[in-house]
Amino acid sequence: MLEGGKSRNGGNVEKQLEDRVYTVKDIEALPEGERAELIDGKMYMMATPTLTHQDMLGWLYFKIRMYITGKGGLCRVILSPFGVFIKDDEHNYVEPDVTVICNMDKLDEKGCHGAPDWAIEIVSPSSRTMDYITKCALYEQAGVREYWIVDPKERSVLVYNFEHGTSGRYTFSEQVKAGIYEDLFLNMDEAV
Repeated sequence: MLEGGKSRNGGNVEKQLEDRVYTVKDIEALPEGERAELIDGKMYMMATPTLTHQDMLGWLYFKIRMYITGKGGLCRVILSPFGVFIKDDEHNYVEPDVTVICNMDKLDEKGCHGAPDWAIEIVSPSSRTMDYITKCALYEQAGVREYWIVDPKERSVLVYNFEHGTSGRYTFSEQVKAGIYEDLFLNMDEAV
């Protein structure tokens, strides 16, 4: 995530992003191909993901989707870009890398309205503070049941089970249990 940065034509947009309160309408008005998130009315431009990020994203989506399908589950797993109106208001909009939603009433063609059950973020160099601090606080406050921070640089997965008030850090070589499911374990070494 980048706050501010360069616009499509090379001009600095950082000042614009700090001078006002943004809404979902501002996100919708972005030029095609530009993506941003809103947290309490502050806009954060999104950087293009790396190959490692995309490999991990695809692997996580595939593994979680196969698990849910194999169990005949009712939850939906959706990969980014997919809009999550996290507080179901005009000033908060995020695009977790992987989103699992178990209440289908929250879904429509525009996105998820309210907190998903499980959100996963894959850390990139420009998103460290956003993923570890800003989004962690937002997700907990909004009622996300479980939040994973997958960090390729550190080769670790930080798991927050907000529903039960627990957290833990795992290496990529360890089996990581998904808290919202009884028997889903993922090993990130398989993804890289």
